[in-house]
Amino acid sequence: MNETIQQETASERGAAPSEQPPASKKLGIVITQSAVDAVGAQIAKRNVPGTALRVGIRGGGCSGFSYVIEFHDGEPRARDIVYDLKSTDGADVRIVVDKKSLLYLNGATFDWEKTLMRQGFKFVNPNEKSSCGCGTSFTV
Repeated sequence: MNETIQQETASERGAAPSEQPPASKKLGIVITQSAVDAVGAQIAKRNVPGTALRVGIRGGGCSGFSYVIEFHDGEPRARDIVYDLKSTDGADVRIVVDKKSLLYLNGATFDWEKTLMRQGFKFVNPNEKSSCGCGTSFTV
């Protein structure tokens, strides 16, 4: 049920679809199907054409960086990495990440978690060295 998806467009690789970039130069995140479905549901509720979800990091918080998850209306910025995905109900879902954030999120998994105590998006980030007690900020 939680199968992972790692799709990308030719523009995010900087190459034609049939070419493969060197593995050492490729940055990216893994987005689970449950996260895609949750993003699709939130975008559908919002009902604004052209909406995407922007994920990234910002400086701040008690540990140095905090995660950003927010709606983004309109076209992606020139330096964004774009993930065009499909939810299980067939809806198109777009998630964008700026390249600067991707340096700190490279190899991370973006997931949707639903437990008895909470539900929401979460990052499993191998670059995270420590996080604060409240869990909203981290250091690399």
